Amino acid sequence: MKIVMAVIKPFKLEEVRDALTALGVHGLTVTEVKGYGRQKGHTEIYRGAEYAVSFLPKLKIEVAVATELVNQVIDAITAAARTGQIGDGKIFVTSLEKAVRIRTGETDIDAL
Repeated sequence: MKIVMAVIKPFKLEEVRDALTALGVHGLTVTEVKGYGRQKGHTEIYRGAEYAVSFLPKLKIEVAVATELVNQVIDAITAAARTGQIGDGKIFVTSLEKAVRIRTGETDIDAL
C-alpha cells in the first residue's frame, strides 16, 4: 500500500477528484495549504500599491491506494491537474505500512 500526496492548484480539485473516482479510488483527504516552489511567490497590485505574496494557496490531496494502482493514480492526477503554467504542483509517494477501518476493524487493503 502507498500514500499518494499531491499539492495542486485549488481550482483543479474537481477534475482531480473525478479522475480518481473514475479509477475506483473511494476516498481522499483534502487540506488547504500555502507554500511556494521555484517561483517564490509573486507580486500583486491592489489599489495602486504593489504587494509581495510569498505563499500561494494550494490544496494537498492524500490518497491511500494499493501498490499496483500507484502509477495509474499518478497519471490521473498529473493529467487532471496540469495547466502548463508555473505552480501546477507536485506529487509525492510514500509507503503505508498499515491501515485500519475504525468502524469494522478491517485492515490493510480491505480498509481502503
